[in-house]
Parts: sequence; C-alpha cells; structure tokens
Amino acid sequence: METKLLRIAELAKSQPKMKFTSLAHLLNEQSLTQCHHGLPNRKATGVNGTTKEQYSENLEENITDLVSRLKSISYRPVPVRRMYIPKLNSDKKRPLGIPEHEDKIVQKGITKILNTIYENDLLDCSFGFRHKETVMMH
Repeated sequence: METKLLRIAELAKSQPKMKFTSLAHLLNEQSLTQCHHGLPNRKATGVNGTTKEQYSENLEENITDLVSRLKSISYRPVPVRRMYIPKLNSDKKRPLGIPEHEDKIVQKGITKILNTIYENDLLDCSFGFRHKETVMMH
C-alpha cells in the first residue's frame, strides 16, 4: 500500500485539482493487516468488548471477512461505547466514544489514504490535528 500511497501523494501534489474517485481498493488484506498491527495493545474496548489480542486469534479470517464486507458495501461500523470522563479542574465530565477494534482498523486505513491526499494542501506551518511524522517530513 505504501508504494500506491506515494503515487497518490505525487498525483495530489502535481495535480491539485485532480479528483480521486476510486480509492477503496487500497483497503485490502495487506493494508488492513498493517493497520491492525499498527494499533496499540491493551486499549479500551468498544461495545462488543473485542480486544486486539482476541481479534488477532483469527486475524487472517477476520481481515478477509472485513475486506469482503467492505467490497460488497455491507460493512457497518457498530455504535461507539460512550464513556464520560472527568474534565481537568472541573466537576463536569466530557463524553468519550470508544469504537470497536475492527472499526479502528478501518478508520486507520481510511486515515492513511486521506492524509496522503490532503497533506499536500496543508502549509508547513500548520500543525493542528496532524500526525507528528507527517509534520516532521516537511
């Protein structure tokens, strides 16, 4: 996927007006497996309670099924688990949504693709909501 993302970045930079219409094929078994491995261990679980370790037990089968659902447009993310955590220096609480592990995989894959395209539109001095490595590359 990295080679394809580099090509997309080149196109986005050289042709700023270009519209990318078909990028779903980048969410394949290899890229989603990389996304799974790139997610941190021992994080809070979503509504189904699936951990990264549990998902890993049948990783190849789970990823194949996920890609199949993405291709057939039958993939549906499950609702996030809503938690309320205390605000610093306040009695109030702020809402926190915790997605299911499989949804985190898809989100990470889509994020990689979109960041590749839109990174070229951002100025070098723009740091808000950008991944540290992306900012360092400029």
